[in-house]
Amino acid sequence: MKILMLVIFTLSFSVVGAQTTTVKGVVTDGEKPIAFANISVAGTNQGTSADLDGKFSIQFKEKSVRLNIQAIGFKTQQISIDPEDYVNKVLLIEMQEDALGLDQVVISATRNRINLKDSPVIVNVLNSKLFNATQSVSVAETLNFQPGVRVETNCQNCGFTQVRLNGLDGSYTQVLINSRSVFSALNSVYGLEQIPTSILDRVEVVRSGGSALFGSNAIAGTVNIITKEPVLNTWNIASNLSFIDGEIPDRTLNFAGSVVTEDLNSGVTIYGMNRDRSAYDANGDGFTEITELTNNTLGAKAFFKPNQTSKISLDLTALKEYRRGGDRLDLAPHLTDITEQLDHNTFIGGLTYDFTNAKINNNYSVYVSGQHTDRKSFYGGLGGGRNAQDSITALNAYGNTKDLALLGGFQFTRNFKNNDVLTTGIEFNHSNTEDDIAGYQRFIDQEVNSYAVFGQYEWKPLDKFTALLGARLDHIDVSGSYAVENIQRSSEIDETVLSPRLTILYDINEELQFRGGYARGFRAPQAFNEDLHISSVGGEPQFVILSDDLETEYSNAYTASFNYSKSINKLQTDFLLEGFYTELQNPFTTVSTGASLPNGSILKEVRNGRGAYVTGTNFEIGVSPSSELSFQMGGTYQQSIYKEDQVLYEADPTSVTEENIIITEFVRNPDFYGYLNINTSPFDGFSVDLTGTYTGKMTIPKVVNSNGFLDLRESPTFWDMNLKLEQHIDITENFHINLSTGVQNVFNAYQDDFDSGPTRDSDYIYGPSRPRTFFFGIKFGNLHN
Repeated sequence: MKILMLVIFTLSFSVVGAQTTTVKGVVTDGEKPIAFANISVAGTNQGTSADLDGKFSIQFKEKSVRLNIQAIGFKTQQISIDPEDYVNKVLLIEMQEDALGLDQVVISATRNRINLKDSPVIVNVLNSKLFNATQSVSVAETLNFQPGVRVETNCQNCGFTQVRLNGLDGSYTQVLINSRSVFSALNSVYGLEQIPTSILDRVEVVRSGGSALFGSNAIAGTVNIITKEPVLNTWNIASNLSFIDGEIPDRTLNFAGSVVTEDLNSGVTIYGMNRDRSAYDANGDGFTEITELTNNTLGAKAFFKPNQTSKISLDLTALKEYRRGGDRLDLAPHLTDITEQLDHNTFIGGLTYDFTNAKINNNYSVYVSGQHTDRKSFYGGLGGGRNAQDSITALNAYGNTKDLALLGGFQFTRNFKNNDVLTTGIEFNHSNTEDDIAGYQRFIDQEVNSYAVFGQYEWKPLDKFTALLGARLDHIDVSGSYAVENIQRSSEIDETVLSPRLTILYDINEELQFRGGYARGFRAPQAFNEDLHISSVGGEPQFVILSDDLETEYSNAYTASFNYSKSINKLQTDFLLEGFYTELQNPFTTVSTGASLPNGSILKEVRNGRGAYVTGTNFEIGVSPSSELSFQMGGTYQQSIYKEDQVLYEADPTSVTEENIIITEFVRNPDFYGYLNINTSPFDGFSVDLTGTYTGKMTIPKVVNSNGFLDLRESPTFWDMNLKLEQHIDITENFHINLSTGVQNVFNAYQDDFDSGPTRDSDYIYGPSRPRTFFFGIKFGNLHN
């Protein structure tokens, strides 16, 4: 009998030991549930997600566990619990708002999802809160609101924009769409203004070299444009009406809707935008400073989970944009004095298959992405005719451009028990650009193929220390043919380049972090965004062509930073101080040759310089005492120096009035620039946003005669301030309205010395992109924000 009782007792103990405890809980912000918050067990791969109502259920075998709770827009929270304490009661988790975005999850730093604080590389994130505060319609209007970043307009006729990171021009920046490098050089000319913020989830910006992860052209860094994913069953419609200089209308209409299944295994988001902007003439000379613009965007993003360890994602976006600048916009382009007219049809898409093993420590990703653009263009001048030849040339100034970019790859990520992470992969990138303007005998036929293998290891020997060591091996094959009138050039490049990177993160204490790093980068000789844009001077087009002996450009980038962040209850503070130094070897420089082609056009040539460097300091300060008030400001002090005197204009040796123009610093680069962002909600449902950017003095070249002879001028400083007022109204629990109004460029800080008339230098443009602008907006849907 005693033996039988002992057996029963032993079996009972075994059963009890094998039992699990189920804990049910709910995640809220103190008032409303937080949908789809992530709840994970520290040190394990175990976890779950809350449902639409913030409710979750999770099982434990342990008697004591530590939980990590994460949700978009809220501070990451850690709690320790005994599961047995919640057998008969609900676990209530109350989250606090992350007003400064210090606990966001990013992917651009390591190609894997990682918390911002744990990233060994500094990542700035622009989200819907900032898009809304600045009333930004396109990506180009919002990138300025972070240190080290400037978006500038480079042409009065067509509105060509580019983004500069740490003082380097746009061709040094790799723009990614959903983490894929299919945003080509042609897209970079107008693409930042073509992509509406209404379709975006966020934009991640990594300053300094990124070639080790994303290949060539990432010397200055990367801008990762991430479109919205389906998360909730939502819909919204928004409309904005702006009046440029108080009278020129700019209308936008946006819609978005998402559907997600109850089991959260599939979902789709559909979004679209229509924009219609009239042209603006700042100085009354009959020629535009801001183009006429019509943009139609339609896109979708969907996912499907065949099982709990795999996911298929699809994203598709179609862009159709028409823009025109110059004079007499009601006439056919070839009958005007100046017209630059572009008609774009662009399609961007991607397909990704992610899957893991049962232990969720091996992650695999297979992906393919592509972009195709069909562009019809007109770049012409003096079509009305100084003489018959002008009219004939203008009639033939119509062009056609076809641009294709394809990317395919595989990535493997291994998460080790000691929290180390290994990431490896292979990629193939193909791009093909054909640009033909018969009237000027201008032709570009360029094909670039890149075969790459990359790898990186995140070594975490201590809780306070992380080292990221990585490298990418690219084999680049460039085949290019470039012609203007009677000048023909070619580029045949077949080379292999290794781009290493080393970064470290050290937590000096709980609040203070140090980051430091080195990255090697390169750019192969090929046509970039500025080379595909045509400006006008003296009523004639200005062409850019590659030199015969152009060599590959290399870079060495060094960064070091201190980041202090501290949270006390609802108070959040953040301070960043970063130093950077980027050395350029054989830098590509554009020289105005002073030569005129037989048709009167001006020729610029891309040549290798003797060397250059960019060095400076970025700083950023953020304070949020409560969810009702946040303050952020940042700035950059920098210098961009050529190691030897650089020729900007090469004088005609037969001229007795011209001379070479020599520079020692980069043009169009202010020594100091920065931003300001203040948000407050003094009353329930009412918010006030004060945002702005500062641009310091810089050297701007201006063409002063028909041969392209330059005069160097110094621009004034600009404070471009914006004010927005918004009222939120709850009609029902599932129907809400936001009403907004405000002023952009409140003080009308705008360039006042534009070149004028049919012979103007269209590149002589600087400062804010628009004068004082009044706007009114309405948004309604079933989401609170």
